[in-house]
Amino acid sequence: MHEVIFWIIITILVLDFLFENYLEYLNTKRMGTKLPDELKGIYDEKKYAKQQAYQKENHRFGMITGTFSFLVILAMFAFYGFAFVDSIAWNIASHAILAALLFFGIIMFASDIINIPFSIYDTFVIEEKYGFNKTTPKTFVFDQIKGWVLGAIIGGGMLALIIFIYQKTQNMFWIYAWAVVAVFSIFMAMFYSNLIVPLFNKQTPLEEGELRTAIQQFSEKVGFKLDNIFVINGSKRSTKANAYFTGLGAKKRIVLYDTLLEEMETDEIVAVLAHEIGHYKKKHVIQGLFISLLQTGIVLFIFSLLIDSPHLSKALGVEEPNFHIGLVAFGILYSPVSFVLGFFMNQLSRKNEYQADAFAAQNFKPEPLASALKKLSQKNLSNLTPHPRYVFFNYSHPPLLERLKHLKKFEN
Repeated sequence: MHEVIFWIIITILVLDFLFENYLEYLNTKRMGTKLPDELKGIYDEKKYAKQQAYQKENHRFGMITGTFSFLVILAMFAFYGFAFVDSIAWNIASHAILAALLFFGIIMFASDIINIPFSIYDTFVIEEKYGFNKTTPKTFVFDQIKGWVLGAIIGGGMLALIIFIYQKTQNMFWIYAWAVVAVFSIFMAMFYSNLIVPLFNKQTPLEEGELRTAIQQFSEKVGFKLDNIFVINGSKRSTKANAYFTGLGAKKRIVLYDTLLEEMETDEIVAVLAHEIGHYKKKHVIQGLFISLLQTGIVLFIFSLLIDSPHLSKALGVEEPNFHIGLVAFGILYSPVSFVLGFFMNQLSRKNEYQADAFAAQNFKPEPLASALKKLSQKNLSNLTPHPRYVFFNYSHPPLLERLKHLKKFEN
C-alpha cells in the first residue's frame, strides 16, 4: 500500500509541474512586440516593448527556478530525503515536538539557503535592470534574518502547540487545533500591520492636507469610520506602487505605498481607497477569513483520520509513523483538492474585485479609478494580455482590460 501512495505522490508532483508549465506556455504564446489595439492609450510602443521584455525575462527565470525546485522536491521523495532528515532530527532529540521542530527547521533553512542565489538574481539583476529594485544588500540580508526568526517563533510555536494538543487529545486534536488556528488567524488579521509590518517597513500616519481631507470626506460619506491612514515606505525595496486594507474592527487601517502617492492625483488615490473600502463594506474581508477557517477545519479533520497511518510514513521511507512525516505526505496528497479549491477561490476573488470596483464607481467616480488602474499597470509593467486559461487558474484579480470594460458601465 505504501508503494502505491509513493507513486501517487510522485504522479501528483509531476502532473502539477507539467500543468503549471503548460499554463506558462499559453501565456508566452500571447507575447509579442507589436502593441495590440486594445492597449493603445495604456501603453505606448516603447513602454509596451519594455513590458514584454520584462515578462519574458521573468518567464524564463521562473522556468529555471520552477524546474530546479521541482527536481529538488522530486529527489527528496525519490531518494527518501525526508527520511534522512527525520533520522537526523530523532538522533538529536528524543521528544516528538523537538524532533518535529528540528525536522522542519532543517528543511526550511536548507530550502532558503538553496534559493537565496535565485532571490539575489531576481532582486539585484532582473528587478534592477527594469528600474524596480531599491533594496540594498544590507536590507536583503536583514530581511532574510528577520524572516528566519519570525518563522522560528511563529511557525515553530504554532507547530509545537498543535503537536502538544495532538499528544493530549489524539484523534480529537483537530477540533482544538482548529480553535487555536482560528484565534491566531483573527489575531493576526487584526494586529499584523501593528506587529509584523514595522519589523520590515516604516509606517507613518498620512499628514494633514488635501489628500487626507478627501479620504476622510469619502469615508464619512459611505459610513466607513476610518481613523488610521498610513503611508508605508515601499520605496525602501521597490519602485512598484500599491495600497491595501488591513485589520478588523477598531484596528482596521488603510496603508498607502509612498510610491503610490508620488504617481497619482488625489482623485485617483481616493478612488483606489474607495475600492479597498468597498471590500470591507461588501464584507469580503470577513468572507475570506470565514472561508479560510472553514478550509482549515476540513483539512485538520481529514489529517486527523490519516495521521497514524503507517502507509503514509512508509511511503516516505520511515517505518514508525510520526506527526511531521505524516504531515509532509498528507500535504502532497491533499494538494489536488487544494488546487481545485484554489481556482474556485480565485473565481470568487475576481468576483469580489468587480464588486469593489463597482462600489468605488458608484460611490465616488469610475474615471479616476480607471486612470489609477492604468497607472498601476504601467508602473508595475503588468501583463495586460494574459491567456484566459492562465487567468482562470492563477489570477485573484481580473485582468486590467476586463476591469476597464466593467468600469465603463458606470460612466455617465
